[in-house]
Amino acid sequence: MERVLSLLEAIPYLRAYAGQRFVIKLGGGLLERPGSLMRDVAALRRLGIGVVLVHGGGPQLDTAAQERGLKTRRIAGRRITSPQLIQTAAQVWRGELSLSLISTLRQEGELAVGLSGADGGLLTAVRRPPQVVIDDAGTRQTVDYGQVGDVVAYQGAALEGMLAAGLIPVISPLAMSESGEILNVNADTVAATIAAGMGAAKLILMTTAPGIMADASDPSTALHWVDLSGLAALESAGSLTGGMRPKLDAIRLALRGGVPRVHVIDGRKPGALLEEVFTTEGCGTLVVHAAAQCPPELSFAAQASAAR
Repeated sequence: MERVLSLLEAIPYLRAYAGQRFVIKLGGGLLERPGSLMRDVAALRRLGIGVVLVHGGGPQLDTAAQERGLKTRRIAGRRITSPQLIQTAAQVWRGELSLSLISTLRQEGELAVGLSGADGGLLTAVRRPPQVVIDDAGTRQTVDYGQVGDVVAYQGAALEGMLAAGLIPVISPLAMSESGEILNVNADTVAATIAAGMGAAKLILMTTAPGIMADASDPSTALHWVDLSGLAALESAGSLTGGMRPKLDAIRLALRGGVPRVHVIDGRKPGALLEEVFTTEGCGTLVVHAAAQCPPELSFAAQASAAR
């Protein structure tokens, strides 16, 4: 009976999201064993949802850099990228990780295409100038991030064509400058930019944490939902540190760019993606622009489906 009730609960969501687009970002900590995640991504595609997959690869790049004798340094959750490191990133992200995800999706019966933000003019970026940054310890310093880029333009024609053909784009977090320089762009930022650019119904950030936590050291403080003002309060209280800081920027970028809902969920939990999308309770943190202006989930989804 529980299975029947779960199916009945999912039916309104299945109807509402058919024909919608989701952008799903996978953190590098989830890429060692992506089988169950790719099964769920494939299920979304078969249910009529257009899926764009963006992946990180920080741990894998750290390992490759160590093997090559290259130093790894991060400040405020963002990586310093040397010319040698960007070459390694292209090999690891655009090569090994992308092919692994494409292969796993093929095993699940879905066809995928690997590309980076540098391919086909998808993402144009400018090299980030030195910035004054306050790190997690509260220290103010001027940081030169090296070959790190800030996105200035998005061209989504190639992605639209792939989605129309029933393919799943798998995107590595690299971009290109007008002069042809390859730049490292935070994967959360890449996912948020694409989600806003294509008018996605959801941006889903899959991590190795249970969601956004009021206390970063206590998983039991994971929030069921929060809006931008609530995130600002958490940031002021020092609750969002390390890798959560770039995610906060990406969440703001997506919501202010017109994406109605952002989800932060634990990708280590089997079935978490489908549970978050197709159940009322969900299993992670839902982030909206402003709680007072937010229509119920199914009400919004139905409106968006009717408008397409």
